[in-house]
Amino acid sequence: MTLKNSASGKRATKSFLNVCGIAGIFDLRGERDVDRRALKAMNDQLIHRGPDGEGYYFAPGIGFAHRRLAIIDREGGAQPFHTQTNEAVLSFNGEIYNYRDLARGLTGVSLKTRSDTEVLAEGLALQGPKFLHELRGMFAISFWDPTSKKLLLARDRLGERPLYYATTNDGFLLFASEIGAIIASGLVETGHDPRAISDYFYYGYVPDPKTIYRGIYKLPPAHTLTVRSGGRVEPERYWRPVFANGSTLPFGDASEQLREKVDQAVSYQMVSDVPLGAFLSGGVDSASIVSSMAETNTDIIACTIGFDQKSHDERAAAREIASQFGATHHEGMAECDATSLIDVIATTYGEPFADASALPSYLVAKIARQHVTVALSGDGGDEIFAGYRRYPFHLAEEKLRCLAPHALRQMVFGPAGALYPKLDWAPRPLRFKTTFQSLAQSSAAGYASAVAINLPDRIDKMLNGDFHRTLSGYQPQSIISDAMDKAGTADPLARAQYADLMTWLPGRMLTKVDRASMAHSLEVRPPLLDHKIVEWAGSLPANYKLEGHLGKRVLKEAFTPRLGEAFIARKKQGFAPPISEWMRRENNNPALRLNASRHWREAGIFNEKQIDKMIIDHKSGSTDCAQELWSVVMFDAFLRTSRN
Repeated sequence: MTLKNSASGKRATKSFLNVCGIAGIFDLRGERDVDRRALKAMNDQLIHRGPDGEGYYFAPGIGFAHRRLAIIDREGGAQPFHTQTNEAVLSFNGEIYNYRDLARGLTGVSLKTRSDTEVLAEGLALQGPKFLHELRGMFAISFWDPTSKKLLLARDRLGERPLYYATTNDGFLLFASEIGAIIASGLVETGHDPRAISDYFYYGYVPDPKTIYRGIYKLPPAHTLTVRSGGRVEPERYWRPVFANGSTLPFGDASEQLREKVDQAVSYQMVSDVPLGAFLSGGVDSASIVSSMAETNTDIIACTIGFDQKSHDERAAAREIASQFGATHHEGMAECDATSLIDVIATTYGEPFADASALPSYLVAKIARQHVTVALSGDGGDEIFAGYRRYPFHLAEEKLRCLAPHALRQMVFGPAGALYPKLDWAPRPLRFKTTFQSLAQSSAAGYASAVAINLPDRIDKMLNGDFHRTLSGYQPQSIISDAMDKAGTADPLARAQYADLMTWLPGRMLTKVDRASMAHSLEVRPPLLDHKIVEWAGSLPANYKLEGHLGKRVLKEAFTPRLGEAFIARKKQGFAPPISEWMRRENNNPALRLNASRHWREAGIFNEKQIDKMIIDHKSGSTDCAQELWSVVMFDAFLRTSRN
């Protein structure tokens, strides 16, 4: 893809930043010296997360490494950070937005810096993991207490910041901000996990806590990992969203409260000393964030990516909002040369990742970094306020499920789903195949099919029999089932939202944004994912979020006074590139690169004839296999780049 830039409006404002990457090695069996060369290699792999400097800490049995993009208080906020309280050591990635409020509560400590790093370190030294409940922010934390000889790892509530870990055969724990740093250590084996591969082809990403590699894990959101020599490595949850639907707040009052809460969250996240801006699409979420920014700041920078295919291009709507709030507006044009970015994306993500919107996300982050160092985004609005199209369809299917027992639905809708053709060319109301298939399943399995990136029956044909046998009956749908079982509610919308917050949001949406932005040393902050907003939204009645087919009802009502009824009513076009059209071109066709690649063929998991047939069928226009083929293209790119 190539970029074209344009700008109009005012100059940028200033903001605060703490972009960084962390890594470490801990001896689970005693106080052996850690491998310093391995830790250095891990830290070098994270240079894009913090290109301005590095720091190290070593003690018997432990080593910390840190990469930092230093913006303010260069010396005072440097990491690893040593506390006054008990000489504990902190290395963390993220932002604590309420650190000034927390500082006032740290009695007996005379703070020497003006950084959130010191507040976090001293708070953890005084209160231990309980202090996590006081934090408002995004973070991946490593904290070493030499008195208790305990290492604490922690990840923020919604999974905005990543944290990976692994144990070696000789008893060392490794952790880092990215999976590539773990691999760069040279201390862990990197065989692929068949179940993770199955998850990838089903969902388009590898859900937490698995990674594509056996033995390397993601610390799930809202979890801690506390270890000491001789102890067990078992993550523990410290927070979960609650969907109580118990609020009696009138709808009008709820919309006003929401606007105030978003304004407050945006205000917290705009405290900074470096250029700050916003990602701006044509949707309500990002436009709402820009409107809240304008409440306290008249100098706003907005960045937008467009496509040369009108049906996928939202630049006009973004211009409208930028003009309305007097923002300096920078646009990039993503022309359809996807092939030049495929390997870049594969390297950036470190695991196979089949969300095609990773390409424009990477490009808009590149544009934004030319003008700002931190950007606010509208991420989380669809999950928190039920904005996805799949939610009303799921509720409609749930009503039908209630009319007939599972066995009867299987008998009726199972054969119908198998026999009904997949009418890719037909109007959406006539595409009943996936609906029939979903109705034949349980509620959780049906919703898993709704979030699946590929059709399950096509996946079965794409992957060969030998691979299916290695799964020993494992079904990726179990991930959604497990999440729904822990939702603590029988409300079908709340169960679906909870599953998305546990899987889709951290594994796909936030991963996409984090890797794309960190590749350019840009920090992205999503105010709608402030946990205070998430908790408040969970208490609202379901119809405040979704009424009929109208999603994000309360959010739209809250910001109609600012954005206008016409903008609120416009149809969202989405942020995905037109991969179906790309894969029918004669030149720069991503699917055709599979013909010349040996990597996916040598993986031993594919039905090669079926993939070759899908390429021909899609190019001819007889069927639409774009997403399935894109999944193979990105898996092939992962195999190629991970071997280099």
